[in-house]
Parts: sequence; structure tokens; C-alpha cells
Amino acid sequence: MLTWVIYDIVNDKTRTKVAKACKNKGLYRVQKSAFLGTLNRNQIDELKIMCEDIINTEEDSVYIFPMCEDDFKKVKLLGQAFDKKLVSAELLEKFF
Repeated sequence: MLTWVIYDIVNDKTRTKVAKACKNKGLYRVQKSAFLGTLNRNQIDELKIMCEDIINTEEDSVYIFPMCEDDFKKVKLLGQAFDKKLVSAELLEKFF
């Protein structure tokens, strides 16, 4: 299932840990605080638990948005939708 992970985290160290957790699950960074990739339900649950253990729930937020491919195809990208320094050509070919 295509999954977006978007976060707003105050502490640099915490932000780095969440980014590493996303990368370890095979997600691709598409913006500085946004990841995209394919996860199954178990992987989504595992990532949720990992992030809950890492973040400060009083000041940080992590959003995990699973979506079906049909809905993903309806996503509208405007302007510089992806940070070209962070997104590989492989990712763009895989999803677009």
C-alpha cells in the first residue's frame, strides 16, 4: 500500500531518528519532512509504534497516510512538488 509519512518534529535528534525509521522501512524521502513508499499493514503498525516511542507527543506530530494506488493517481502536484536534491530519479519513475 502506498504510504505517506509527514512529520513536524521540534528536536533535531528526534527528527533524525524518525527519518532513519522511515528509511529503514524502505520509504523514500520526497521532501525534508515527508517520505513516500510501499508498506504493508504490519509495517505501517511497526512504524507507528517506532515513531510513538521516539517522538515527544506534547510537541511533535507524525502523520502516516496509507492510500490505494487509484487515490494516489489523483494526487495533484503543483510547482516544485519534490525537492530534486532529495528525490532520486528511481522514485519518480516508480510512482509517476
